[in-house]
Amino acid sequence: MLRNRSSRVATMHIKEETIAILKQLDVGNELGPFPVLPKASVLIPLTVKNGQLCTLMTLRSPELRTSAGEVCFPGGKRDPSDGDDVATALREAEEEIGLPPADVLVVCRLVPIINKSGLLVTPVVGFIDEAFCPRPNPAEVSAVFTVPLDFFTRDKDHSSSHGVAGIRGFLHSFYFVDPNSGRQYHIWGLTAMFAILVAVLALRRSPEFDVGFDPEDPLSFFQRMLHCRASGRGHLTSQTEHPRLLKMNLDVEPTHPHENTPQSQTDNRTNVQ
Repeated sequence: MLRNRSSRVATMHIKEETIAILKQLDVGNELGPFPVLPKASVLIPLTVKNGQLCTLMTLRSPELRTSAGEVCFPGGKRDPSDGDDVATALREAEEEIGLPPADVLVVCRLVPIINKSGLLVTPVVGFIDEAFCPRPNPAEVSAVFTVPLDFFTRDKDHSSSHGVAGIRGFLHSFYFVDPNSGRQYHIWGLTAMFAILVAVLALRRSPEFDVGFDPEDPLSFFQRMLHCRASGRGHLTSQTEHPRLLKMNLDVEPTHPHENTPQSQTDNRTNVQ
């Protein structure tokens, strides 16, 4: 009994500390409206297992038209009925893995990313209960698994490429073996970058590999990137007007190679990862 109580106290401490850290980075609604940009959101679900901060990830169904069988976070394009980015992320998570919105403690919205097709993707970070039992929608998701967040700071199962043809920045790749199923998952592209960013921010730990940004101050790096590259996008405003808008070229994320084709536009999850 004492051991269980001690475990609960440790879990609560980790959770509270993480929430306090990430809440400081919440962009809220300060970015203002972007009426000319289509929007999407992903939910980055955090939980504490065996004293470790973990994140829940999904494997896309092999039946999907685009990026079938790839690892991603729950998410998709905004519906007209969605009130904001958080509503989109929660709705998609419920549709994909059966996660009730009421069971998510939303912590923050991190800086959004504009992908190469002009979709504004907002990462929403939230805590879920360790006991959550996923009910994946087989039409969209074929597997759900959890990964210790510090996995995305270690070099052991990581590789990256830089200067790849058609790709700007680092292309990160991880191979994770789920200890519960023994199955190996390939985590790469935008999903890997989101995971790295949350790990760096939540754990306050520099990765063992070069991430292409300053782990001590990643948001400033992306602000400078926006300032340098916003001129190439007519619908973007200046860094001063939107100081926390993260403009990453998702050429570093060829996770959806057909995202610019008319067919891909029918998939609600296309262009998000």
